[in-house]
Amino acid sequence: MSPGKKILILSANPQDTSRLRIDEEIREIEEGLLRSKQRDQFIIQSKLAVRLRDLRRAMLDYEPNIVHFCGHGEVEGLILEDDDGKSTLINTDALASLFELFTYRVECVVLNAC
Repeated sequence: MSPGKKILILSANPQDTSRLRIDEEIREIEEGLLRSKQRDQFIIQSKLAVRLRDLRRAMLDYEPNIVHFCGHGEVEGLILEDDDGKSTLINTDALASLFELFTYRVECVVLNAC
C-alpha cells in the first residue's frame, strides 16, 4: 500500500509585515483533511517561518506531491523571511524555476498570499 500523497504546507509571516492567522489556516486544512473519507491517503508536513533556503530544503527533504503556501505576496512574487525574520521577496520567475525542478513529483501548488 502506498504511503499516500504528501502535502507540504509552507508559511511565512515576517516581523515587518501585518500579522496573519497562519496557525488558524493550517489548523483548518488539517481538520478538513481529518474529516475527509480519504484522510488516510494524505500525509501533512508543515514548515513555518520559511526562508528561501528552507523552501529548497523542504522540497528535497519532504518530496511533496502538493505544496500549499500561506503568507504574504505581491504581484512580483512571494514574501519569505530572511535570516533576521524580515521580509524578502522571491520573484515569480525564481519560484517557477524552483518548482520546475520538481515537476516529476509535484502535482499541485497552492499559493495563498495576499
